[in-house]
Amino acid sequence: MLSVVALSFRLGVTDCRGSWRSMATIVSGNKTSKLVRERLRTQVEKMTSQFSGFRPGLVVLQVGDRDDSNLYISTKLRAAAEIGIDAKHVRLPNTVTQDEVLRSIMSVNDNLSVHGVIVQLPLDSVSPIDTELITNAVAPEKDVDGLSCINAGKLSRGDLHDCFIPCTPNGCMELIRQTGVSVAGKHAVVIGRSKIVGAPMHDLLLWNHATVTTCHSKTSDLPEQVGRADILVVGAGRAEMVRGEWVKEGAVVIDCGINHIPDETKASGKRVVGDVHYASANQRAGFITPVPGGVGPMTVAMLMENTVQSAQRFLLNNQPRR
Repeated sequence: MLSVVALSFRLGVTDCRGSWRSMATIVSGNKTSKLVRERLRTQVEKMTSQFSGFRPGLVVLQVGDRDDSNLYISTKLRAAAEIGIDAKHVRLPNTVTQDEVLRSIMSVNDNLSVHGVIVQLPLDSVSPIDTELITNAVAPEKDVDGLSCINAGKLSRGDLHDCFIPCTPNGCMELIRQTGVSVAGKHAVVIGRSKIVGAPMHDLLLWNHATVTTCHSKTSDLPEQVGRADILVVGAGRAEMVRGEWVKEGAVVIDCGINHIPDETKASGKRVVGDVHYASANQRAGFITPVPGGVGPMTVAMLMENTVQSAQRFLLNNQPRR
């Protein structure tokens, strides 16, 4: 049975040969993320009622003043406010040094009222800053982005209940669950091997008992690999690179891509597309996420979930007086 957030119908279309086939069921990240946020708001209300004055705390640390980063941060702050998380935005100037950034991170690491810390990437500084060093400076128990080597290592070993899982792969798994399709025993293909999406996605699918193939820029037979996938997750960063004719009929297709392509019909002169050619894949897949409105909203929702989980762990380990 399909989840309530997957559309409960499949539209039929007739192809050029007159045969009848169905279009994919759309798996809505907007609807799923709303359910997640509602659940989290209830959990936060329960914490607040049990422990007077307590609220989960989140700090978003930004270096510089990039417009795209400002947009992403405002989305996170709005989501946090809606749920009841006490979120603070710490913006450092682009003249900041690496040591100054590290000191800021150490400060929030030591702050007991902060349960989650995220470093907004990229770091927009005129000074040389080692991004890996900065992300690893976040205390693992507050690393709600799941980007530190400690959390990545735990995920790769299968310690899923003792780490924070990166938000985009975690959101992808939630969308797959919403289809009602079991991951166990399926052949999953992940396109892309980034530390934020592709690599942790591989690990998540593997430890949920899928047989996983990771494809990348050096994969020579990409269409053939895609054609074997019962579950396909694409995070390659190339507009509409996966063609519908490659997709296995009935597959679950999760598109993590966000790309802008020219479109004269739009006031902006461009439109947003994913890494999958939606119009053609929609005619072969069993389930597919739209772009926009698919994986994107889930990334923010999973960040909020990690923050609430961190606060719950804090309460478990530091039972405050009522």
